[in-house]
Amino acid sequence: PAKLPILQATYKVTPETFIVNEQMDIDFTGEGEHLWVLIKKTGMNTGFVANLLADWAGIPARDVGYSGLKDRQAVTTQWFSLRIPNRTLPDTPFHPALKDFESIEVVEQHWHNKKLNRGTHKFNQFILILSEVQLDSLEAVEYRLQQIRDLGVPNYFGTQRFGHYGNNIKEALRWFDTLLAATSNSGSLARSNDKRNKNKRINKREREQQSMWISAARSLIFNRILDTRVRNTTWDSGLAGDAFNLDGTGSIFCSNQIDDELVQRLLLKDIHPTGLLWGIGEAQTSGAAAQLERQLVCEDGLLSQLARGIEAQGVKSQRRSLRLVPKDMRWRWIDTQSLELKFSLPSGSYATGVLYSLVKRLELS
Repeated sequence: PAKLPILQATYKVTPETFIVNEQMDIDFTGEGEHLWVLIKKTGMNTGFVANLLADWAGIPARDVGYSGLKDRQAVTTQWFSLRIPNRTLPDTPFHPALKDFESIEVVEQHWHNKKLNRGTHKFNQFILILSEVQLDSLEAVEYRLQQIRDLGVPNYFGTQRFGHYGNNIKEALRWFDTLLAATSNSGSLARSNDKRNKNKRINKREREQQSMWISAARSLIFNRILDTRVRNTTWDSGLAGDAFNLDGTGSIFCSNQIDDELVQRLLLKDIHPTGLLWGIGEAQTSGAAAQLERQLVCEDGLLSQLARGIEAQGVKSQRRSLRLVPKDMRWRWIDTQSLELKFSLPSGSYATGVLYSLVKRLELS
């Protein structure tokens, strides 16, 4: 890994220093019963605003759609959709209904014939300010920023995925242990998933927590795989048997060898090596790449315990790019200790992945 030229910096000093804008390209029909609303909010998480909109419209929370979760400690702009039967709006106008929430602004609204589903948007734009920057040299920072722009960074899941002090992993282990113990007598781990699906008493909050724990467990395994690939310098250059992701798409293909054509496509960032998001089913790799992933998990007690728990839930395996390439990356110095960064990342990627590739000690204000 490259030497990090910024020794220390602070981010999220105020919400206004961490701006996230959802980027979505859609042609609204002007018809249908789904009211799409572009909301700019400060210091509020996505779920809170979704519930606020549901209360205003008098509709179930499930009829409010959004594409992804956004940071709470930030200024974020994102779309929501509200299913309004027969387009019958409440007596209370939408804008006045939000008068008591000064940190919410309605930017746009349109009628459309479809609900906004998870994962619809492709990119998020970030505008970040690093404060209290301590550096080796300005030239070193500029050079590293150019490297990040041109070569990309390891595509780690952010620490927020794991909760405060890694609590999501602790809860996942506790939950997996309970489930595995309950199914050990039958000898069939697969039945635990069936029992979970048949249990109608489980509430929405519990389902959300369990989904969060599974995601944290898969993310930790992926990050450990990526750690290994960073150390052996194959995270961006590929490994025999790798599954490659076609940039900007969900298309995956496997190659048993790294030939000249693949090398060229990797240099052009047309394709990226991928890592395993653990689950049941084919891992889509072979040879050295498949061996690395399996061996890493099998030889690590924590990872193997998480893997068994994930499999017991019947979660299907997926692939995630090991390399993250910022789009439209720019930067400027506000003063000698404040650096503004602007870039766009694919949905599901973390801005901290870029920051941790630049700053040795990154402090959250």
